[in-house]
Amino acid sequence: MREYVCDLHIHTCLSPCASLDMSPRRIVAEAGMKGIDVIGITDHNSAENVAAVRESADRKLAVLAGLEVTSSEEVHVLALYDDLEAALDLQDLVYRNLPGENDEDIFGIQPIVNADDEVEGFSERLLIGATTLPFKEIVGSIRSGGGLALAAHVDREAFGVIGQLGFVPPDTELDGLEISQATTREHGLKEYSMEGRYQIIRSSDAHRPEDIGKATTTFLLESPGCVEIGMGLRNEAGRRVVA
Repeated sequence: MREYVCDLHIHTCLSPCASLDMSPRRIVAEAGMKGIDVIGITDHNSAENVAAVRESADRKLAVLAGLEVTSSEEVHVLALYDDLEAALDLQDLVYRNLPGENDEDIFGIQPIVNADDEVEGFSERLLIGATTLPFKEIVGSIRSGGGLALAAHVDREAFGVIGQLGFVPPDTELDGLEISQATTREHGLKEYSMEGRYQIIRSSDAHRPEDIGKATTTFLLESPGCVEIGMGLRNEAGRRVVA
């Protein structure tokens, strides 16, 4: 086993709130320069740029397929998968329950790109919006599809589960809680782990290239991937969160 530096919450240019500089090649280059081993591509309510980032990445960088899903309560949930098809299955569920159409003049463009950073189209969906899916249903759907479900940036009022609901529902099968770069891991464990019930990770939630790697989590794992990361979150078979 060895240590893997992970930034599991990164947006591409598909997210309307992200910089257009967040192209596959730029993301991969930034991660490489900053010594990151594993990244999660988690655009708002979509996984349409994951394949391009994976194709751009070299063998040294593992790219997890993901989405940042917005629940009907406006809670952000990170979904992470090894299997792109599983992420796209969740995307199908999200799209069926995502009302509205994007207004580019208000929210910005949503480019769907290829591995060469070429624009192949634009999403017309309101990706920045909330789905009609409840928080618990989203978490259950992620888990049943073999993914990891993490409540995003729980230390933030906006779109965090605690800020939106006031608490973490006790019967929700979350794999862990994410804190932002604004909070240290030590404070996160003390304030948000629910007396050790949940493991805490830190991620950058990068919307600009320079933000990639500003917050990371280091895992001790056998190999980079969701199964191993899940074991690390549960402290199983020697896998664990190191920092």
